[in-house]
This record gives sequence, structure tokens and C-alpha cells, in this order.
Amino acid sequence: MQGGEDPCSQKGGIDVAVSLPSDREIAFTCTFERSRRLLFDAWTKPEHLRNWWGCESNGMERRRHSQTVKSGGRTLAAQRKIIVYIATSADGYIARPDGNVDWLNRPMPKGGYGMTAFARSIDTILWGRKAYDFAAKMGRVGTYGKVKHYAFSRQPPSDPLPGVEFVCESIPEFVGKVQAMRGKNIWMMGGAGIIASFLDEGAIDEFSIHVIPVMIGEGIPLVAPRHRNIPLELISAHSFPDGVVHLNYSVRR
Repeated sequence: MQGGEDPCSQKGGIDVAVSLPSDREIAFTCTFERSRRLLFDAWTKPEHLRNWWGCESNGMERRRHSQTVKSGGRTLAAQRKIIVYIATSADGYIARPDGNVDWLNRPMPKGGYGMTAFARSIDTILWGRKAYDFAAKMGRVGTYGKVKHYAFSRQPPSDPLPGVEFVCESIPEFVGKVQAMRGKNIWMMGGAGIIASFLDEGAIDEFSIHVIPVMIGEGIPLVAPRHRNIPLELISAHSFPDGVVHLNYSVRR
């Protein structure tokens, strides 16, 4: 911020400095009462910068990053996000009724619709029991590199695959524990039942959805149905030459 009186110069609050990972580094120090989560969003959303500091964002892009936030002289890890990264048919299904995803067999562009970059941003994958069993049967659980797997089931198998931990605890208890750990973001793999359970507990941070230009008529929906009214905020939308559209939403609290 250049010139004039610092609008954040009042005393008695929290001093915060944040650096964004880009060729332009920007750091602000401010004193005010906000949660750590909202603080972090403030540095990456131009409208929050304008609202809270009354200044221009100087072209800062509207992006969110899992970076370290320094608050009051202590280094705090920004909360790990739980992201549903998934593909759906144009009519809203993630698989056929039997779990088959043959409709996803299509030529992939370079970078796999962004999958390569996304895989670098996570180190943990969450599975529902049905999705885990199907992936284990197909030999896919071990294809995601060195990541930690958690599968949710009231009846864990006696011989889980290496690197897979079965979870029986409540979702709020589990989320509080895993988000307190240092690490990258967390991939919610699905299926529809576990996505619905996390969503209803307020434990989903983002949906990153690739809409495939095909209708399959029937199948497993993105989220198990029940009455809801959960607003989303569009972060970005991108279309690919082959008709695939990527939609990235944050879940509004």
C-alpha cells in the first residue's frame, strides 16, 4: 500500500503478514478481528482488500492458495481445504448405476484437464466405502502416488490395502484432526454418499467439477439426494476445445 495513513494502524489486534506465491510478492500488515480462514481469503480476493483496507488490489488475481500465515509473531499453517475434484456427465451423474465410468474414456489433452497440477496440490485422499471397494477391485487405489488414503466405513476390512486407514469416527472429529495436520489440500474422491455426508456437516470447502459433454441417462449423482439449500461461489470456469467445462466453486458458509 503506498502513501497516506495506514488504515490498519490501530492497536490491540493481530498483526498479520502474508506472501503470495507468484512473481509479484505482496505483504500486508493489519490489525483487526477476523478468523484465520477469512484473513487468508482477504489476501487473495480483491473485493476483500477493497472492503477491509479501502485500497485497490493492483490487479491481484482472485485465487486461493494454501500458504503459511504469520500471525502475532507465530507461524500458522493455513487450513487445508477439502476439495471434491470429480467429473460428471452433462446430466449430473458421476457413474453409471453399477459404478462404471466407461463414458470417461476419451482422448485427454496435455495436462489431463488440470489433473496433473491438482495432483501436486494434494497429499491426502478421502474415500467412501463403495468408491474404495470399486477402486480397489480395479487396482486404482495405488495409482495416485505417495498420498495418504482414508476410507470411511462402519465395518473396516481385515486386510486394507497398504497406505489406507479406515475411519469410523464422526466427520467433525475426523475433519478437525486431519485439517490440524500440516500438509497439502485434501481430495474428496467420493462417492455420492460420503460427499453428501461431508457437505451436510459443512466440511467441503470446494467443488472442482469437470462436466463431460455426454448424457448417460441414469446413474449415481454427484451428491446423494436430500433437501438442501447450500449456496456456492464461482471461483473460475474454463472450457476446453473438446467441450469439457471445468467449474470451480467454493462452498459459502
